[in-house]
Amino acid sequence: MLQSGMLNNIDGIIFDMDGTLIDSMWIWPAVDIDFFEKYDLDPPENFQVGMEGMSYAETAQYFLDTFPTLSLTLQEVMDEWTEMAMEKYLTQVPLKEGARDFLDEMKKRGIKLGIATSNGRELVDETLKVLEIAEMFDSVVTAGEVGAGKPAPDVYLKVASEIGIDPARCLVFEDVPMGILAGKNAGMRVCAVEDDFSREQRSRKKELADYYICDYHEIKSESYEVL
Repeated sequence: MLQSGMLNNIDGIIFDMDGTLIDSMWIWPAVDIDFFEKYDLDPPENFQVGMEGMSYAETAQYFLDTFPTLSLTLQEVMDEWTEMAMEKYLTQVPLKEGARDFLDEMKKRGIKLGIATSNGRELVDETLKVLEIAEMFDSVVTAGEVGAGKPAPDVYLKVASEIGIDPARCLVFEDVPMGILAGKNAGMRVCAVEDDFSREQRSRKKELADYYICDYHEIKSESYEVL
């Protein structure tokens, strides 16, 4: 049984999905490159940085605002990304190291589990199904469904409401600074998760979060960092 101090006074755990629960952040730069090439687009410097934390729809609008020559609707952009990414999500995306065991243990302990993600609903639902973890979660909410992306707290507060847990008794797992801020803005404790995609932001993540893990086994072994 886990006795980790990280879990003291915690009745609900809410995960971001991409880069936090699953190893999938590598997909999106590849999708962007294919999209840029298809429509002959030249992204400005630091283009990727501006998207951090945005909902799926907000990101699509960001593309349309940045590339006024792109003759697609908001929905068409989102649909095309989903089509481009779906096969990779369903065939090449694993759970983070130790995540399945941690989820199993939390379910045994009666902890409510939720997902608060910036990804699109179709990709989220299909990915959770193929990984055979969909039934573990009491609530799954996308930022697009609450009208505000991270660092706004809306998506985390919505999940907390759906699982019936006070935000102060929720623990968030996140992999990027904007997501960590969203959890903190919701009044929750936050554990930052190591991910190759955000490696350069490690120091910022540690400044913002309460805990830091390289993998989920560190929670059981109590070898995580208390920040």
